[in-house]
Amino acid sequence: MTMHVLCFLVLLAAIQGTQAVEYTFTNNALSTPGGVRFRDAIGEEYAKQTLDSATQFIWGVFQQNNPADRKNVEKVSLFVDDTNDGVAAYTIPSNGEIHVTAKYVNDYNGDVKTEITGVLYHEMVHVWQWNGNGAAPVGLTEGIADYVRLKANYAPSHWRKPGEGQKWDQGYDVTAYFLDYCGSLRSGFVAQLNQQMRSGYSDQLFVQLLGKTVDQLWQEYKAKYGNIP
Repeated sequence: MTMHVLCFLVLLAAIQGTQAVEYTFTNNALSTPGGVRFRDAIGEEYAKQTLDSATQFIWGVFQQNNPADRKNVEKVSLFVDDTNDGVAAYTIPSNGEIHVTAKYVNDYNGDVKTEITGVLYHEMVHVWQWNGNGAAPVGLTEGIADYVRLKANYAPSHWRKPGEGQKWDQGYDVTAYFLDYCGSLRSGFVAQLNQQMRSGYSDQLFVQLLGKTVDQLWQEYKAKYGNIP
């Protein structure tokens, strides 16, 4: 086998192992302070680079080295919107759309570039994660999204602390830290949970993966941190 043929085969294998995703960006809020702040503090190129970096990181956390294990998403569109709905961002997974609220960008008191980077990591998870065909608790899917944000070191200071919260599927930061605890009991737990959620969801998945009910795990997690409210 010649060196040229060998290089071609290596290149072909690399191409087959990748999944090309197109990222687009539209700032619909340039007439608002938040839209201008997004343009000046973050910018289109950085935003699209972050979407791609987040995608690669998510595939790693979910242990999806093979494209067949992932959702078939060819395009992700990011929009900055002039809305006043009180949320930082939301995602429409079926359309591959991520919407960031300009008002949140404008009102954020701190390093807005780092904050929005974390927000984009969270929202990109919703593009790629499995949700049990709609059967998974919303608190769990939101918690997985924040778990990825936590693992990417973009957990903001305003998050609640480990051990806080009222129930395991409270969502967001509360569930993220609980999932991190579960991950300490079994390496790759969140990846395995997400994989199982490709076809459906039941709380029994925690028993299958960790040998205990999710309520038992929550009680042990809370006890570890002194049952913080």
